[in-house]
Amino acid sequence: MTHATLKASTKTCHWGFFDATLPHAVTISSGDEIVIDSISGGPKNLPGDGFHVPPELLEMHAAGEPASPGHILTGPVAVSGAMPGDVLQVDILDVSLRQDWGFNYLGPLKGTLPGDFPNHHQTIIPLDAERGVATLPWGLELKLAPFFGVMGVAPPPAWGRISTIEPRVHGGNIDNKELVAGTTLFLPVFAEGALFSCGDGHGAQGDGEVCVTAIETALQGRFRLSVLKSRGLSYPQAETPTHYITMGMNPDLDRCAEMALRDMITLVSQRAGISREDAYMLCSLAGDLRITQTVNREKGVHMMMAKHLIDTH
Repeated sequence: MTHATLKASTKTCHWGFFDATLPHAVTISSGDEIVIDSISGGPKNLPGDGFHVPPELLEMHAAGEPASPGHILTGPVAVSGAMPGDVLQVDILDVSLRQDWGFNYLGPLKGTLPGDFPNHHQTIIPLDAERGVATLPWGLELKLAPFFGVMGVAPPPAWGRISTIEPRVHGGNIDNKELVAGTTLFLPVFAEGALFSCGDGHGAQGDGEVCVTAIETALQGRFRLSVLKSRGLSYPQAETPTHYITMGMNPDLDRCAEMALRDMITLVSQRAGISREDAYMLCSLAGDLRITQTVNREKGVHMMMAKHLIDTH
């Protein structure tokens, strides 16, 4: 196993899109670890004096904003041997802050209540990495739980260039606050090398991300990327140390819930060695459906099941 580093720069970041034809920024072997730096936000999101702004963020701004809104992603990382039909296992080994501030934005025609807030409103939120807290304007200290809102592989080539805003089968803007350090994300592969990118760093977020943003900030992540040849995964899934997670993304929350539930029924049935009927029952008795986010046009629901209830060996 080797270790690689991918710094954020105008040469290694792509702003606002995923594309299977985008050249990779670096290639690693399956099972290698890589440290990836991210940056976040446009010129209007910068803080005032007294905060650290990563210089590469200013360089990205100087190079020009994209025509359509989206996230600044670092990558892609090609993983040797990954081919369409495989699964990319993304072990999230560590996540840390790269700056001492984050921003939160809300405005008209955005968020879960797009008609309720007619004015643009941005808040710069100081972050204390040593104490692990964010300080909100009225003095409340909120515990930090940093994670990458966007982690994804290249989409199916036939899709062409797509926005980073909507999460889909390739992952992308999942915005799942469970995916902190110590967890694992599994993504279906659609292009040679998988072509993993990440960004949209969050200092903290609630389930729903209702106003359209979390504490948006720059992060550094350490990942182990491994190719699984026989997983047969059709939609993103994840694991925490204690839970299995299935996911659904769709403009309709009902469809999201159905997608996450169907995949959990299959997972429970297979891992516990029980019938689908019994798995459905257990999902009703012990599974938790949670709203991942309601603001990315394609909404998200994830279902969580405690591992100790179904692992038989």
